[in-house]
Amino acid sequence: MKKYNFSAGPAILPASVLKEAAKGVVNYQGSGLGLIELSHRGSEFSAVIEEATALMRELLELPDGYHVLWMTGGASSQFFMIPMNLLNPDETAVYIDTGTWANKAIKEAKAFGNIEVAASSKADNYNHIPKGVRISAKAKYLHITSNNTIFGTQYQRFPKSPIPVVCDMSSDMLSRPVDVRPFGLIYAGAQKNLGPAGVTTVIVREDMLGTVSRHLPSMLDYRTFSTNDSMYNTPPVFPIYVTMLTLRWLKKLGGTKAIQRRNKAKAKLLYQEIDANPMFLGTAAREDRSLMNACFVMAKGYESLEAEFLKETKENGLIGLKGHRSVGGFRASIYNAMPKKGVEALCELMRDFAVRKG
Repeated sequence: MKKYNFSAGPAILPASVLKEAAKGVVNYQGSGLGLIELSHRGSEFSAVIEEATALMRELLELPDGYHVLWMTGGASSQFFMIPMNLLNPDETAVYIDTGTWANKAIKEAKAFGNIEVAASSKADNYNHIPKGVRISAKAKYLHITSNNTIFGTQYQRFPKSPIPVVCDMSSDMLSRPVDVRPFGLIYAGAQKNLGPAGVTTVIVREDMLGTVSRHLPSMLDYRTFSTNDSMYNTPPVFPIYVTMLTLRWLKKLGGTKAIQRRNKAKAKLLYQEIDANPMFLGTAAREDRSLMNACFVMAKGYESLEAEFLKETKENGLIGLKGHRSVGGFRASIYNAMPKKGVEALCELMRDFAVRKG
């Protein structure tokens, strides 16, 4: 039985990438050793990290002045590293609270400076993105989360900001074209849309660095990574390698414009089924629905069938569809690597289930 991985993360990767990565673990390019055994200072891995960086720059269309950093600690470590590196104690940063991870970023940032929460959708269980938010031009930066994995909302248009934007793009990085020029820093844990857990990508503009007075430990200072090409210490070699393979795959498909078309087509199929099927109900505001994470529940009167439907998804090879406890119901994560056939299989089961049980 063909299985489709709808998990929010660690998430689906392209089949061709997994196949190539598996070969690299055992015998990398005929060297007789696996990549994870080779020196990170050797020519083999140097070529990998250089290609990964070049592909990231190409796919994001990065202008001069931006650094591509390969780090560890996940996006959660960036929650404190960002204000530690960018915000003095007497300065203010603006945050928009659109979900669990944005809220955690706010909590960590408060240890380093003044934090203004300009808007929040928490009172509505984060079912929408706040609109028309006023951003103070006197603040140091604006922090947003582009896609909210748990609640299934996504910025369809980024807010216009008079100050540099810092963005957590963990769950929609390279899923669509983005004009990076308004962004002072972009970060993403790889395990949702880029590669395996273990590496975090940080894209930072040069003028954002070196502006705080506090002492920064070497391993928590972005400049350590920017001046050493992310090779100050041993980097997470295998996650970077798999991410590089994923970036190759994405380039071969046609880049972010091509993948956006695919992602829109998949999301349209699934949301049409959710809206047309009387047994299911979407949880996010329609104008803010995510192309990456579709959240839905059983409609009123059918709540008792939730466990049965979830059981049938597993029996039909549709894996990881249980919703987060904050929302309940179901969550279909349809990242870049999810094939259209996987979404079609889910929609078919939803229709069949409604006929049999409705």
